Amino acid sequence: MNSVVEANRATLAAFGLIDGDDVEAGTQSVAYNRTDWETERTVDRPEHISVGDRVTFTKSISEEDVLTFANASGDTNRLHLDPEFAEETRFGRNIAHGTLVSGLISAALARLPGLTIYLSQDVEFVGPVDIGDRLTATVEVVEGLGNERYLLSTDVHNADGTQIIEGEAVVLIDDAPEP
Repeated sequence: MNSVVEANRATLAAFGLIDGDDVEAGTQSVAYNRTDWETERTVDRPEHISVGDRVTFTKSISEEDVLTFANASGDTNRLHLDPEFAEETRFGRNIAHGTLVSGLISAALARLPGLTIYLSQDVEFVGPVDIGDRLTATVEVVEGLGNERYLLSTDVHNADGTQIIEGEAVVLIDDAPEP
C-alpha cells in the first residue's frame, strides 16, 4: 500500500501538482497546488465555516488546458480548436470551453477546508474567455442550510475584473479523512 501511495505522489510531483508538502499544515484542504496557481481563503477549519467566508482560486487558461479538456470531455467544438473556423464566428477567435472555465469554481470549492461535495450548481455564462486569460473563481458562503450544507455564490472574473460566470452552488462539507 505504501508503495502505491509513494508512486501516486511521484506522479503528482512529475505533473507539478505537489512539491513536497502538498497541503498546508492545519488547513485541512484536500487540494493539490501548483506554483502558478493562487489561492486565498478566509477560513481554515470546516467547523468554522460561516456566512461571508470565501475562497478564491486563480489560474491562466492555456491552449494546453483547452486541448486537454477537449480530449477528456469529447467536446471538440471547432469554436475552441480551429482558428480559421472560429474567425468566422461571433467571437472572431478561439475561446475556451465554458465548462472548462466553470471548472475553476470546482477548484475553489476543493480549497475550502474539509471535503467539499457538490450537490448542485447554477451557472450563467456572461462573457467569453480567451486562451491565455488569467481568471479568478470566487466562492462565498451566503447561507448555512444545516447538516453541513451551504449555499454559496460562485463567480469567475478575468484579470481586469470583467465577470465571466455568475452563479450559485449548494455543497456539503464533510471532515477530510486523515492523510
